[in-house]
Amino acid sequence: MRPWVKKLIIVFILIGSVLVFFVGIGFYMNYSMDPLIYDSSNIHEIPHKPIAIVLGAAVNPRTELPSDILADRILGAVDLYKEGKVDMILMSGDNRVTHYNEPEVMRLFAISHGVLSEAIVLDYAGRRTYDTCYRAKYIFGIDEAVLVTQRYHLYRALYTCRGLGVDVVGLDAVRQEYVGQGFYNVREFAAQIVAFFQVNITRPEAAVMGDRIDLSL
Repeated sequence: MRPWVKKLIIVFILIGSVLVFFVGIGFYMNYSMDPLIYDSSNIHEIPHKPIAIVLGAAVNPRTELPSDILADRILGAVDLYKEGKVDMILMSGDNRVTHYNEPEVMRLFAISHGVLSEAIVLDYAGRRTYDTCYRAKYIFGIDEAVLVTQRYHLYRALYTCRGLGVDVVGLDAVRQEYVGQGFYNVREFAAQIVAFFQVNITRPEAAVMGDRIDLSL
C-alpha cells in the first residue's frame, strides 16, 4: 500500500472517530434529558417549581410581536402559571441594542394572556441558552425551575441548566409546525456539542453579569 493511501485512511479514521464522538454527545444529551420533558398533554404531572424560565427567541422588528416560536414558549409559561405549577416567570432574552427588547415583548405578551405583572421577572442579558442558565443560577439565585422552550431545544437547555446546578424539568412548548425547522435541527446539533464542552470543560461566565437579584424564592 502506498504511503499516501495509508495517510488518507488514517485521516478518514480520525474524522470518523470525531464524528462518532459528536453524534454520541447528542445522543447522550437527548436520551438522558428526555425523561424530564413534559408537554401540554401531561402538564398536570409537572412538579411545582417556584419559577418558570422562558428562553428568548426572535421578535418581529416591524410589529414588535413575538415570533411563532417565542409566542408558543410564552403561552406554555402562561399555562404553567394558570395551572399553579409555578409562582413566577423569568423572561430571559436579548436586549443588547436599545431598539430590540425580547424580554419586554415577552412580558407584555404574557400580561395580555392573564399573567400578573408582578409575577414576571425580566432578564435582559439572556443572549444564549448558556447565559440564561448561568444567570438564573448566579444572578437570580434560582435553584429549581421549569424550562419552557421547544423539545428540539429543551435537551440542550435542560443539560446546560442542570450542569450549572439548577434543578430543572422542561415543558415542550410546541403548538404548531415552524418554518425552517430543518435548519433549527442542524444548528441544534452543533449547539449541543458546544454546550457539552461549556458545561464540562470551559465553564465560562455569562457574557453579561451584574449584581445579584434576590427573587426570594
